[in-house]
Amino acid sequence: METVTGPDGETRYVATDEGDRGTRGPFHVAYYSADRERRYGWACGACGSLDTAMDTMGRVECGDCGNRRKPTEWDAAHE
Repeated sequence: METVTGPDGETRYVATDEGDRGTRGPFHVAYYSADRERRYGWACGACGSLDTAMDTMGRVECGDCGNRRKPTEWDAAHE
């Protein structure tokens, strides 16, 4: 597990063994504590940023480098 500093100056814990592929690199699950009790969000494996956003279809995008994960849910009505 790696540590990074969150936007509030607090330490976040990145589980490099948990995640999913992105277009430029993996996205790893980030937690508030090392015991993995409470999930913080996603950490971008391409640039190391915690500035990521997920939409309602499960698509993840890094606000710093543009790394993207494809949606995990798909509905043709969203086309």
